[in-house]
Amino acid sequence: MSDTRNGRVIVLVLPEVNLLDLGGPVQVFDTAAQLGAGYRLEYAAETESVRSAQGLRLAGLSPLPTTRAERGDLVLVPGPRLTGSDRLVPPAAVRWVRDAFAAGARLASVCTGAAVLGEAGLLDGRACTTHWSLTAAMRERYPAARVREAALYVHDGRISTSAGVSSGIDLALSLVERDHGPELTAAVVRELVLYLRRDGDAAQISPFLRYRDHVQPAVHRVQDHLAQNLDAAPTLPELAALAHLSPRGLTRAFTASTGITPLAYQRRLRLERARTLLADTELTVEAIAARCGFRDARQLRRLVAEAFGASPSRLREQLRPTA
Repeated sequence: MSDTRNGRVIVLVLPEVNLLDLGGPVQVFDTAAQLGAGYRLEYAAETESVRSAQGLRLAGLSPLPTTRAERGDLVLVPGPRLTGSDRLVPPAAVRWVRDAFAAGARLASVCTGAAVLGEAGLLDGRACTTHWSLTAAMRERYPAARVREAALYVHDGRISTSAGVSSGIDLALSLVERDHGPELTAAVVRELVLYLRRDGDAAQISPFLRYRDHVQPAVHRVQDHLAQNLDAAPTLPELAALAHLSPRGLTRAFTASTGITPLAYQRRLRLERARTLLADTELTVEAIAARCGFRDARQLRRLVAEAFGASPSRLREQLRPTA
């Protein structure tokens, strides 16, 4: 985790909040915390209790004046049911969110929660999104915002926004992936029995997350083992034993669930890890080859060239941001 991310997630609970906008992302962060991520959930509101759009009353909320967001916090703003009045959200919530951003917190809105950010002037000049039925209204009310349609979520600096309702889960998964990497995110997806979705403009889905949209526990066990032991070279019979299948049965089940063989899956994981190490470390090609389970640097160079169309050194240059 970056030193700019302290793990605290403050959920801003607005009057008439939609429960799935709140509950979906919260479940993702809580599950990630149970799996080892350092998230700590807190709930803040203008009043001690809030009635949700579905009639359920939420109580025990920390008053906004006593909850101060800091640098490294993540502020989650689930969407409320908007009434169409000129005053979309409580002014106190707008001021609090503005102060949170000024203090260095990250902000993430779900669905109509983007209205809070818009009212605070924080979407000016930024790419953002919201529920499909509200994009035209957002463009009219916040003309300086670059509102995008057909996107599940959008990251723009320290501000993230998601489309309607269930897309808050996709946004939360993306934030977990940014904070803790694809392996832990894949574990969250599996624990919540989710089908991973991404918008077309999101970064390419990591192989650690791809191929997980199935419900075959035996295949998941093998995938977990391969992901956690990239530098090992398990044989097909050893993998089959993990799945309690014959080698032929494992290959058949694995291919039916993922579309590729266990060996091809392992190679894609190794190449993705090699790509990450090239981008984020100064390790030599030889060291990266050893860490990722390749036979030697020569094999790594050949496979990187085939997969990415560039040598490891050239790929490293391409992956690193320019000054």
